[in-house]
Amino acid sequence: MEELKPVNSHHQNDDVDTENEDDKPMLSSQALAALQEFLAEQNQNLETETPESESHTVALVSENWRLSQFWYDAVTAETITSEVVSLCSNSDSRVACIACPTLYAYLKKIGPNVAAQILEYDERFEQYGSDFTFYDYNQPEDLPLELKHAFSVVIADPPYLSKECLEKITQTVSFLARPGDSFVLLLTGEVQKDRAAKLLGLRPCGFRPRHSSKLGNEFCLFTNYDPEMRLGGWEQEQ
Repeated sequence: MEELKPVNSHHQNDDVDTENEDDKPMLSSQALAALQEFLAEQNQNLETETPESESHTVALVSENWRLSQFWYDAVTAETITSEVVSLCSNSDSRVACIACPTLYAYLKKIGPNVAAQILEYDERFEQYGSDFTFYDYNQPEDLPLELKHAFSVVIADPPYLSKECLEKITQTVSFLARPGDSFVLLLTGEVQKDRAAKLLGLRPCGFRPRHSSKLGNEFCLFTNYDPEMRLGGWEQEQ
């Protein structure tokens, strides 16, 4: 979700296929201004929905079309965040959010006592202080050593729908997750189903993530554990 760069650079984008990026249409200055006004209202809604008594709330920066940023809608963010909170039953639970700032912001709203780290390329998220770690998926393990095998829950939303990107995100997940007893949640395009199974041993859930900008690609939520009745359960294999 950051500014457009050459193909080998990292784009923080919840729904972009790099092969089609050069064909992206450009908005007029008037249309862009209207879009930015709409997105600012979306951000304000997130803040106003938060209980006044909640002192741990963080503001989610407005998504920027020019930076290819698309946040989840409220239903998606609340559903997945509630699931993550339910997985953090132990006092030493820690959550890593890889390229999914919407979920980090909602974690601070719904589960303020849950320790969470946001790994992001966009340095605007430095406003989150020590919870922020700069992350470039092209350097999947270029992370502080204190984060290695430190997380009981890892959530990832790869910026591209490509094999290369998912392979590198897989390396990051392996770096962060506690061996043997961690929960992994992956949000990505349905086209990644076979790769998610092969690389991370994940299966799709019935729940379908949605973005506030109504993006066209069909997205799925994959997990390495059976959510049973939650999240629509695991899809039945055909």
